[in-house]
Amino acid sequence: MQRRNVILGLCVAAATLAAPFASGIAHAEDAYPNKPIRLIVPFPPGGTTDIVGRLFADKLGKELGQTVVVENRGGAGGSIGSAFVASSAPDGYTLGIATVSTHGINPAIYPNLPFDAEKDFTAISNLAAVPNIMTVNPKVPAKTMADFVKLAKSEPGKLTYASAGNGSVSHMMGELFKMASGTNIMHVPYRGVGPALNDALAGQVDVMYDNLPSSLPHVQSGRLVALAVASPKRVAALPDVPTFAEAGLPAVNDASWFGLVGPAKLPQPVVDKLNAAVKKVSAESDVVSRLAGMGATPAANSPAEFKAQIDAEIAKNKRVAKEANVKID
Repeated sequence: MQRRNVILGLCVAAATLAAPFASGIAHAEDAYPNKPIRLIVPFPPGGTTDIVGRLFADKLGKELGQTVVVENRGGAGGSIGSAFVASSAPDGYTLGIATVSTHGINPAIYPNLPFDAEKDFTAISNLAAVPNIMTVNPKVPAKTMADFVKLAKSEPGKLTYASAGNGSVSHMMGELFKMASGTNIMHVPYRGVGPALNDALAGQVDVMYDNLPSSLPHVQSGRLVALAVASPKRVAALPDVPTFAEAGLPAVNDASWFGLVGPAKLPQPVVDKLNAAVKKVSAESDVVSRLAGMGATPAANSPAEFKAQIDAEIAKNKRVAKEANVKID
């Protein structure tokens, strides 16, 4: 009897000691955030990823009541910054911007990434979707997708397309287009979007695959001819340009996206709070208008939906990389 009372007493004491600890954890999560949050943008300042990251950092900081500090960690196609996020403490104070490049293409083409895009991150929410666009130089004798596909099939390997470099979004989009349309177009890689776009404008290459914002002014000026946009619906600035789905190529109709992630095993209450904040600021009129100014739309969704997008992007790019033999050592 005495032994039983001792054991009971120890159990009560243990529960008493554990209660404040458990309460402390719950309180810490309830109080989140109680200090500044670091947002890692895995590309240099000035690009689309940086613009989206800074827009949401400012808005989320105001919504959460703590400063969200943007830190650019570029290099290796976004892999350096993404690896930093993956290796950070899962406390919600180091977050990152995930893109089609970092969490879709890189896992498909780099055999030795320092992170696992499917396992080493917590998906929080998509932030913004940016349409992609296929354009041709005006000298190309095809002004519609049907005419272009017919022309490309009649002259296999003669037409050329520019990309921002091997393994870039534009490269993978070009290879996906070839697969979906059954055409053979020669890939000409450049060191960045700027040089590729310059040669497309000059007629040194025939075709350009690009994010909409950088090509849109040249389409509007008539220096490039738009054949299709990769977007769920037509772009307001180009109402006469069909989507790839409308043009009969639904496999190419995925827009680029920019989302919010944290390290793996981020506490669910923290994920829920961040997701709710993203959804709230995404509905603000100035956020919608600022994204629209760069051809983007808000894309907030649930953590499960965003995780499914990441997984689908990886699977798609692995198929493209295997068929087109795209691999970067």
